[in-house]
Amino acid sequence: MLLLWILCIILAVIALFLSVKIYLLKKSMEEIYTDFENCLSEDTNVQISVSSGDKTVIRFAKAINLQLTKLRKIKKQYSDGDRELKEAVTNISHDLRTPLTAICGYLDLIEKQDLPEDTERYVAQIRNRSEAMKELTEELFRYSIISSMPALSYESLSLNRLLEETLLSFEGELKLKGIAPDITIPSDAVQRTLDSSAVTRIFSNILNNAIKYSDGDLFVRLQQDGTITFSNTAKELSTVEVSKLFDRFYTVDSARKSTGLGLSIAKLLTERMDGTITASYDNDMLIITIHF
Repeated sequence: MLLLWILCIILAVIALFLSVKIYLLKKSMEEIYTDFENCLSEDTNVQISVSSGDKTVIRFAKAINLQLTKLRKIKKQYSDGDRELKEAVTNISHDLRTPLTAICGYLDLIEKQDLPEDTERYVAQIRNRSEAMKELTEELFRYSIISSMPALSYESLSLNRLLEETLLSFEGELKLKGIAPDITIPSDAVQRTLDSSAVTRIFSNILNNAIKYSDGDLFVRLQQDGTITFSNTAKELSTVEVSKLFDRFYTVDSARKSTGLGLSIAKLLTERMDGTITASYDNDMLIITIHF
């Protein structure tokens, strides 16, 4: 009987010891989890520390700290490289604008002269390519400015009004392409707190894309929940191409006058305002959906 009591006491001590051990391990894991989250969210150099004296836990914390140090180094290299790239793009695009403006100015003077027919044709081609390059340079410059913009200016606005105004500004271009847009906009105002110039830029870039690749139609729908869809027939596209439309510098046809930045800018601005933008392709229809 005494032996049984001794055995029970030993088992109780072991159970108590294991309970304390498990509690301390759990506490250490909670400390590691909390410090790890803080390191990632606050981008701090403070390392993970644990109150436990367990060698395995300490070794585990050291291993995480080592990986966090490597991650911070890689992140800094990426951040520095990204900043340098944006600055280079801004400087290059800015430097290109001056000679392009001069070229266009001299072309204006040449076109006022009496020129042989062949020369006029050559000058027209130079004008066409110069204007294309000027437009691409401006788009590149705008992207570099937008991508490094620190903050947006928020205000209460009506998506109905902004969408109507943007569509109205594209009326001439749509007519030239023979596109009569099918538009559905609710009568009740869809109010959101957003940056009006950014939203206008998003709508404009999507409409520019539609004009380039539409086979002659365009459907625009605004819903009361803040969802806007732009859809058009685009038989030349494929599902793979559509999946890359928001990639920087991706163009469906490199021969076209495009940098592939329009939809990339639209995505950047939409996500900055906590919205979502997606592209899908179904039955030859390209569908771009935005939700604020």
